[in-house]
Amino acid sequence: MQKVRGILIGRMQPVHNGHMQVINKILEEVDEIIIGIGSAQLSHEVKDPFTAGERIVMISQALADADVDPSRYYIIPMQDINFNAIWAAHVKMLTPPFSIVYSGNPLVKQLFSEEGYEVRQPPLYDRLHLSGTEVRRRIINDEDWRELVPSATADVISEIKGIERIKNLSIKEISDI
Repeated sequence: MQKVRGILIGRMQPVHNGHMQVINKILEEVDEIIIGIGSAQLSHEVKDPFTAGERIVMISQALADADVDPSRYYIIPMQDINFNAIWAAHVKMLTPPFSIVYSGNPLVKQLFSEEGYEVRQPPLYDRLHLSGTEVRRRIINDEDWRELVPSATADVISEIKGIERIKNLSIKEISDI
């Protein structure tokens, strides 16, 4: 019997509880999930502070902590290419075959629909609080951000001095003001 494989692509800057809830929900619908770490080339920016490698450790540790069977997922870094018309083919080249695309992004949905893929909108959990933007904002403002992320994410951020990194990146240079 052929396995049903779905793909979810996100920047995961950083991995938060919303990502984990979406992944768990998708795993109820498919045999395996491909987790694409989007914008893999970006790091050390306020909007994208973590490297693809750091995000891979966050997600793989969080999945291990949640007892998700490692045979049910693939984590693949995906660099942006600025050619929308061939982006779906680019993703296809980097990943195992898949039949369902999970995305809330209108462009992603359009591009994969045009290629004939089934596209599903993943459920969004408490999107007001569960977003990378909110996690980064709370880190910058010394607010409680740990409640929004799996302990694995908090551990990686501590290990790599991520709080200091985000705070340093958020300081506008005099020349930028």
